[in-house]
Amino acid sequence: MARKSTPKKTNEESPVVDQARQAVLDKALGDIIKRYGEGAIMRMGEAHHLNVEAIPTGSLSVDIALGVGGIPRGRICEIYGPESSGKTTLCLHIVAESQKSGGTAAYIDMEHALDPAYAARLGVNVDSLLVSQPDTGEQALEIAETLVRSGAIDVVVVDSVAALVPRSEIEGDMGDATMGMQARLMSQALRKLSGVIKQTNTAVIFTNQLRQKIGVMFGNPETTTGGMALKFYASVRMDIRRIQSIKMGAEVIGNRVRVRVVKNKVAPPFRTAEFDIMYNEGISKAGDILDLGTQLEIIAKRGAFYSFGDIRLGQGRENAKEFLRQNTDLADEIELSIRQQTVNGNLLPTFTEEGDDEYSGGEEEV
Repeated sequence: MARKSTPKKTNEESPVVDQARQAVLDKALGDIIKRYGEGAIMRMGEAHHLNVEAIPTGSLSVDIALGVGGIPRGRICEIYGPESSGKTTLCLHIVAESQKSGGTAAYIDMEHALDPAYAARLGVNVDSLLVSQPDTGEQALEIAETLVRSGAIDVVVVDSVAALVPRSEIEGDMGDATMGMQARLMSQALRKLSGVIKQTNTAVIFTNQLRQKIGVMFGNPETTTGGMALKFYASVRMDIRRIQSIKMGAEVIGNRVRVRVVKNKVAPPFRTAEFDIMYNEGISKAGDILDLGTQLEIIAKRGAFYSFGDIRLGQGRENAKEFLRQNTDLADEIELSIRQQTVNGNLLPTFTEEGDDEYSGGEEEV
């Protein structure tokens, strides 16, 4: 018995089918928008709000390493590292940059260690900065959620996750077992925060401390506090560490710091940046410009002498930095040249590997 041949679909029928499918899809999209509001669903090409806005970090090299020019807005970021590595300093510079562009910043100081005088020296407008020093982790995260939901805050800093002590731990006795309570607190808070952070386009930054895993024989024994939730929810995670001391003669005047972007959902990860943190000054913008300009051959270095075109910047790194600090117009011109060569972080300088414990910032011998 001959097998019946199935009729083939003609090319003339496909536009009709496509139109019917499109009509059904348009109706479904209309129902979703009617039920959940404008912007609940859209085509990617129409979603202009998905373009990543960023707040500068105060360090040109870190802005380039992040790939979008700074800390992304509408995202959660984590900055972690050892003690005295520059976590709070970097956060205060981000706050200062946000305020310079007319934004409002909030600082939730769980460690109760914020120094207003130091913040002011870094450029923070302490009079307009919103500061909270909560007693418990629940209170801190509720304050953060309320601020984010208001939609009037540009950046919220929580310093730090390790100090977010659950209420039950504070009310309990010393030595009581509280295993996993902080991790559960962070997991619940981040589930509530992640959606509203995107809706209000607020940048939320958590600082975190390092702990040692017990019994680890191989691999990295370091881990961060607060469980795994923050590692998943954070769009950007930065590891910041002090690698060298900057000396002027025998006096230590600052630290050389390395930042490694260990996670990045808005640009390629695993980029590295180095910069100077000077005592009572913060991140050295002049040092950043000098280093990046030299590595990109915008600034010429011959022996101990630095020059930009026909302009002699100085002998020795610290003298060249001081010259750039005093000549801001020239520094801005060099910075513009650097940014033009590092659009979206595509052309990144290669930094040297970790060397000696000391970094001499004095004059070099020719």
